[in-house]
This record gives sequence, structure tokens and C-alpha cells, in this order.
Amino acid sequence: MSDATLPGDPPPAPEKPGATPSGRRAVAVWSIGVSVYFVAVIFRTSLGVAGLDAADRFHVGASALSTFSILQLLVYAGMQIPVGLLVDRLGTKKVLVIGTVLFTAGQLGFAFSPSYGTALASRALLGCGDAMTFISVLRLGTRWFPARRGPLVAQLAGLVGMAGNLVSTLVLARLLHGLGWTPAFAGSALAGVVVLVLTLLFLKDHPDGQEPEPVPHQGAAYVRRQIAAAWREPGTRLGLWVHFTTQFPAMVFLLLWGLPFLVQAQGLSRATAGELLTLVVLCNMVIGLVYGQIVARHHAARLPLALGTVGATAALWASTILWPGERAPMWLLVVLCAVLGACGPASMLGFDFARPANPPERQGTASGITNMGGFVASMTTLFAVGVLLDATGDDYSVAFSVVFVLQAVGVSQILRLRGRAARRERERLVASRVETVHVPV
Repeated sequence: MSDATLPGDPPPAPEKPGATPSGRRAVAVWSIGVSVYFVAVIFRTSLGVAGLDAADRFHVGASALSTFSILQLLVYAGMQIPVGLLVDRLGTKKVLVIGTVLFTAGQLGFAFSPSYGTALASRALLGCGDAMTFISVLRLGTRWFPARRGPLVAQLAGLVGMAGNLVSTLVLARLLHGLGWTPAFAGSALAGVVVLVLTLLFLKDHPDGQEPEPVPHQGAAYVRRQIAAAWREPGTRLGLWVHFTTQFPAMVFLLLWGLPFLVQAQGLSRATAGELLTLVVLCNMVIGLVYGQIVARHHAARLPLALGTVGATAALWASTILWPGERAPMWLLVVLCAVLGACGPASMLGFDFARPANPPERQGTASGITNMGGFVASMTTLFAVGVLLDATGDDYSVAFSVVFVLQAVGVSQILRLRGRAARRERERLVASRVETVHVPV
């Protein structure tokens, strides 16, 4: 096995001439796909900087406000397995085109929504389109880059997504307060049109000569087999629980409740709160690069990084909401936001468990199952925080305590599955080595 092969991953089969995609063309094609994800994240997180404005515009309280994000994430999470199956069957380009049309229509509808109900429908449409982007980008990476680059490519995709979050925090927030609701959201929808055109004109599912074998149509039986086969792999289930446990604290903070918490509970100005949200995003981008490099070189670091991130997040979250006195000191809020920046990169490690556990024709389905984890956790937390805020008169210490419950559930499942997943990886590695040795030269 070469030095570049990741422990726990099957070594690559002997390659035909020109079989390994690389170079500028691979980067260019992948960049188009990841630009779609970039725009989807801008639209997804736009409510995070507009939460207080949305409450005023639609005259709703905390529970109703959280419903925007809950519905969006409910649609997103519910679409993950169907989208994974679609990507496996239709390919990346078709799914990305459909997704771009949907999330652009959702953002445009949100801009012109005259009522709470129509705004909810627009966010649901946005969530449906958003759900089609990340799994497609992961599949595109596996088609255009060697397997050993998988962890780094996935982390880079996550980094680009966080750059979209940064645009929401910095640019869209300024447009919202400078131009107003409708011009800001309608103007941002133009970005969806741009990436749609780029996708239609330039995106390719795979390098020339590397078209996969067509999958025969087998109806519901095919769907059941794909899902069942992916779920049977302990690595897929472990990936789901890693994603579940690591992603949601930062997602909840950035998507909706971070700004109200910092402004209402901690007494910060909107500008200062926005800077702290920006810090979360910047730390996410830096830590994502670090995690990607570490895992590419030391595959065994996946679980320690994930559990370490969960522990650090829980410790800082507890220190902040339990700080004696009315408000936590600024240095603690800064450290909290810096640590929350590790949640996104840690959630990407879930795909590094699912990817080697499944063959190429099942990657979309396995990624969809994994990707459900964090969004189910985020949706649950968003709802629980909103309900608890209304029930306790905006007591954020009580409301945010729900974070620890979901972290405890997730960690227990990770510890339960880690042994089985590790044994399966070792078995697959041995089998792959035997197959490689017997490949005729």
C-alpha cells in the first residue's frame, strides 16, 4: 500500500492510463459545483442575520420564528436519502440544476412574501433545493479527484460553504439594513441565476472516458436495496451519529439563535454580535483546513477529533450559560465562538466514516444518510430552544441546556458503534489488499 493510501480505506485499484482525474480541469469543474453549494449556504443562513427583522416583519414570537428554520431543516433532512438516491441514479449535474432552480425560487419568494404563511412556504422550497447541493458536491469530488484526496476535498467543500455563511453575515446583513427586506433578498437571488447558468454550460459529472455503468431501473426494490445496504454498514451509521453530535451547536447558533442570544441575553450591539458570528465562520474555515490535512495524513485521528470537538463545545457552552452574573465576559464569548467554529469541520468527519464503508455506486445514498444526522439534531434544537424561550420568558440559560441532552445521546451512539465500524474497515482493508495482489498486470 502506498504512503498516500489512507489507513482504513481500500487501496486504489490499478489505474488505467488517464483514469485518475487531476489538474486544472478537475478543479474548474469541481469549483462550479461547489459554487452552487456556496450560494445555497448564503440563502440557507440568510435568516440568521434577519431573525429580528423577520419577527418584526411578520409579527411573530420566538416559537413561530424558529419554525422558519425548523421547516427549512425538516425539508432538508427529509430530502437527504431521496437526494442521495437521485444523485446515484441521475448524476450530479441534473440534481444540481433542479436544486438551484428550487432554492433560487425559494429565496425570491421569501423576498416578496406578504405574510408568515407564504414566507414559510418559501423557506420550505429553499430547503428542498438546498438539500440537493452538498451530497452532489461530495459525489462530484469522488468522480474528479483520487480517493486519497477525499477528506481534504470534503473539508474544502465545507470551507466554501462557510464562506457563504460569511457572505450572509457580512454582505447580506449590510444590504438588509441598508436597502431593506425585499431588495436585499431579491438581489441575493440573482446569485442563484448565475450559478444555474454556469452549471448548465460547464459542469460535467465525470471526466471523459470515465462514465460509470448505467444503473438499470429497478423501481422500489432498487431503492430499498440501496438504503438497506448502506444502513447495514456500521461506518454509515457511525458517520450519521458523528454528524449528528458535532454539527448542531454551531448550526443553531448561526442559523437563528446566536444573534438574539448575543443581543438580548448578553447585551451586545448588533454590530458586535455580527462580529462574533463572523468569528465562528472564520474559525470554521481555518479549522476545516487543519482537520482535512490531519485526517488525510492520519486517518485514525477522525474519532479523537470528533469527540474532542464535542467535549470542548460542551465545556464552553456550559461555562457561558452558567457564568455567575447576568452576562458572560467578552473573552468567554470570543472563546465560545472560536470553539463553535470547529463544529462544522468535525461534522465533515462523519463522511470520512461513511465513504470507505460503501462502494462508489452507493456513495450518494450513504452520504444522504450521514448528512441527515446534523440537520435532524439542529431542527430538534431549534424547536426546543424556541419553545423553552417562550415558556421561560426568554431564559437562554434554560433554553440552551437542551444542547447537552442531544450531545449525550450522540456520544453514546458513537461509542456504541466505533468498535464495529473499526472492525469492518480492517476487514475491508485486508480484502482489498488481497484483491490488489491478484490483479493481473
